[in-house]
Amino acid sequence: MQIITPHFIYFKDRVSTNLSIAFEKTIVKIAPIEELRALFPKAKVTTLQENSLLMPGLINAHVHIEFSANKTDLSYGDFMNWLYSVIENREELINGCNVACMEKAIDDMLSSGITTFGAISSHAMDLEACANAKQNVVFFNELIGSQATMADALFTDFTSRLNASKTVQREGFIPAVAIHSPYSVHPVLIKKALHIVKEEKLPLTAHFMESQAERDWLDNSDGDFQKFFNDLLKQKENISNSKEFLEHFEGTGTLLTHAVQANSDELDTIKTNRHTIIHCPISNRLLGNPTLNIKTLNEKNIKWIVATDGLSSNYKLDLFEEMKISLFMHPSAPLLEFSKSLIDSVTVRAAEALGLNTGEIIEGKNADMIILDLDGEPTKELAIHLILHRYNISKIYINGKLEKENS
Repeated sequence: MQIITPHFIYFKDRVSTNLSIAFEKTIVKIAPIEELRALFPKAKVTTLQENSLLMPGLINAHVHIEFSANKTDLSYGDFMNWLYSVIENREELINGCNVACMEKAIDDMLSSGITTFGAISSHAMDLEACANAKQNVVFFNELIGSQATMADALFTDFTSRLNASKTVQREGFIPAVAIHSPYSVHPVLIKKALHIVKEEKLPLTAHFMESQAERDWLDNSDGDFQKFFNDLLKQKENISNSKEFLEHFEGTGTLLTHAVQANSDELDTIKTNRHTIIHCPISNRLLGNPTLNIKTLNEKNIKWIVATDGLSSNYKLDLFEEMKISLFMHPSAPLLEFSKSLIDSVTVRAAEALGLNTGEIIEGKNADMIILDLDGEPTKELAIHLILHRYNISKIYINGKLEKENS
């Protein structure tokens, strides 16, 4: 048993002082220090400095670790130019990021307060780094392939990677499934993968409606993807439309990444099935895609969270930076209310979307906690200040263990 006494605690609905936290793997009790000392006389007690703030660890639900070698290799500003640059540089990017490279990206996330992340794994090259990570990891084995003739081979490769991830036996590591997108995965493959997801109750994610090219291709089999699919795969028509794609996920809560081109009918379907949309503002801006209409999502009562995407379409894996960019990309949103919602989106709502027992400082939740060193006593606008000012993160706890200390 441990007891930690910060100056302030960030709860979902308030900031409190004069409270301490007793914890093991989970938060056992929150009460004044005298009460906790009496209940747990043998507990190790840590008293933090003045103006320290304890808050939930951050959750980055969508990141591509395998592409962490990119810095200046890929083309930004237009989705199709970016996609062609990924294909052109794919081998160099993959071969250029060994385990040490991926471990650095993971450690950088840890230093920025990310205690849980969802790794979208295309090749399982990141399995070792993710298995050894200090963070909780939801390891999304990605399924991709639009050609029916290759379905059996692609599914064999997918199940092999999924089974390999199931052999990782450590606290906080969860095997999961990712369907790449509606334009790139054949319906036969989706049905087979969803059978596994439902049988084994695995977390599920997919990219959805990221670009105008995807919109045009799924609606009419034309647009920028027409040449792309014809030249690379000799494919002249889409394999399914967006309605057919979403029907696969009926009754299975799914994290849908981007959705910036989703129309009203698709959003209604997403709402009905209680899916969650992942908002990646920096990635969308760098690839020339629209900004997610969060006002519409809120009006429709659709759940949304924030994530970084990977370094193939971002310059750092930092959720405080991601929230800041989102704050400025939605200028009509009420500033304080939106700031609070952004913090919820990378803590409590992200945990709910992934089905994890974390994301809040309440009794019974896993003790995933970060300590920030504020400049002074927090005001009612603390949520804004947390996003705007890069406060030092001095301690990081994951499942009750002190995993990192920063000076």
